[in-house]
Amino acid sequence: MTTMPNKAVLDDLLAHGVATGAVPGVVAATVDRSGMTWIGSSGERSIGTGVDMTTDTVGGIFSMTKAITGAAAMQLVEQGRVDLDAPAGNYCPELAEPAMVLDGFDGDGEPITRPAVGDVTLRNLLTHTSGYVYDIWNAGMGRWHEATATPTVMSLELAGLKTPLAFDPGTQWEYGIGIDWAGILIERVTGSTLGEYMAEHLFGPLGMTETAFAHTNSMLERAAAMHARLPDDSLVAMDLPAPEAPEFEMGGGGLHSTMSDYAKFMGMILNDGELSGNRVLAPETVAQMVSNQIGDLRVKELVSCSPPFSNDAEMFPDVAKSWGLTFQINEGAASTGCPAGTLSWAGLANSYFWIDRTNGIAGCYLSQVLPFADQGSIDLFYNFQRAVYG
Repeated sequence: MTTMPNKAVLDDLLAHGVATGAVPGVVAATVDRSGMTWIGSSGERSIGTGVDMTTDTVGGIFSMTKAITGAAAMQLVEQGRVDLDAPAGNYCPELAEPAMVLDGFDGDGEPITRPAVGDVTLRNLLTHTSGYVYDIWNAGMGRWHEATATPTVMSLELAGLKTPLAFDPGTQWEYGIGIDWAGILIERVTGSTLGEYMAEHLFGPLGMTETAFAHTNSMLERAAAMHARLPDDSLVAMDLPAPEAPEFEMGGGGLHSTMSDYAKFMGMILNDGELSGNRVLAPETVAQMVSNQIGDLRVKELVSCSPPFSNDAEMFPDVAKSWGLTFQINEGAASTGCPAGTLSWAGLANSYFWIDRTNGIAGCYLSQVLPFADQGSIDLFYNFQRAVYG
């Protein structure tokens, strides 16, 4: 049963979050199966400038990109162009070479690797069971990058994706760069850039006119600044320069968007793959995407190895969580009010979303604050969710 949000309560909640220093600026929205039910904003796009954070503010959504890339990949699966369980190297030449697993370091600090047991599949890439991990939350992979002087994924150089695996495919869940590889796979299969493919097959049909890997001039005029949380709990605007010559569009975290646009994507998932008469996924495909795809494995806490970028992080730590294609799935009801089966994930600069298909409601939240899992921002998100459920 759809719950209509109390608009005044939500507006006041965002304003209180800004007033107490939880965030410099914030935009949030709710949607049900019929469309957007509320959108609100408060604070400043860049702290201290007096420029308002408005409901059409654009921000980097980072890993909220993953669910969109997953939808694009599942369109190809639905069309029979890609098999979820075939070796990903069948479709992506860069993954055709046998994968190697990082097995430690020798006495000189040189990496020790061994051949992986089993092939990496698209299902592995979309579910974080491939063995491809982030150095931000995996100390061994961070050490590998240092020992080999290899760039990380944030460089947007293909070399940053060509890491060893942290474990054999399918044996563990660990958050990582697999969905960036899925984006490369989409490009190889379609012959389009990831952004071109998404614009034609997702953003266009869904009316997401302000979502892209590179800002349009209009988006840039409304873009929020990035902010850092300092040790004294204050916030300061910071420069986060873009890579100079990106070699790929980051399917795991590269999109910029507005919350009204992201609400349309969530509405499509609520409506089994269709929005305003435009179908982008079959109902059976969405049903697969929103169900547990990792068996007895469970999502685990992300333990930070890079404090400037992330605190230790776990969304909804009070419940067990599985993973679909490509959402976190709560296995029980959370204390914030969302039921078992709720889908969710987040972005590095403290953006968050959830999709509750049981009650037919969803919400998204954008701030631009580092490090990830900032206490002020994530608490404001949880309070936003509590207020929606009333």
